[in-house]
Amino acid sequence: MAVPDRGAGAGPGRVVPVDTPRGPARLHVDGEGPARLVLGHGAGGGVEAPDLLAARDAALGLGLQVVRVEQPWRVRGRRVAEAPVHLDAAWVAALAALDPLPVVLGGRSSGARVACRTAERVPLVLGVLCLAFPLVPPRGGASRLAELLLPAVPRLVVQGARDAFGVPEPAPGVQVSVVQGADHAFAVRRADGRSAQEVTAQVTSAVRAWLAQALGRAPGPPPGQTLT
Repeated sequence: MAVPDRGAGAGPGRVVPVDTPRGPARLHVDGEGPARLVLGHGAGGGVEAPDLLAARDAALGLGLQVVRVEQPWRVRGRRVAEAPVHLDAAWVAALAALDPLPVVLGGRSSGARVACRTAERVPLVLGVLCLAFPLVPPRGGASRLAELLLPAVPRLVVQGARDAFGVPEPAPGVQVSVVQGADHAFAVRRADGRSAQEVTAQVTSAVRAWLAQALGRAPGPPPGQTLT
């Protein structure tokens, strides 16, 4: 099923409800283009997270369509995310409502994990963008590295150097952009000597460069190189 109102004359910032096995989700659709970036939010926030907006702006600047997926639990007003299997089912169903285009999947924190786990279940995937990938829970628990390594397509991780979940190492097919001074939410302290605007600009720049590479528009660093 194609998303309604996608044709000429449809403005940016449309919100489109879609049905999923977990109840209604919402697609926040910006722009038009020959390819699309789809972003999922984290377990503790929504689609207006600053890093998601930075990634959106990077993609819009390249002429892509951007779709931010608001999970059903969030639409229902719940404060706690559902189990991973339910997140994945709702995400895949929401994406099935979109007309087919080459796509880069992505998200922040929990949303990045969902994108990695489902990349092989979505058609025409060119890459996966992971913002603040939650590698190891701060209070202990199993590493999620296997999820990051799961997709067969190129991945970019944009991670704060002070992220309490840790910073993944570059690996074959995985580039890592480390944002100095930033935490899991890409917030900085006065002592870090950086402003929020500088951090946002770095996130936007890293995402834009990698998206251009993933779309074949410009050369980029080899897989596994750490970007700064």
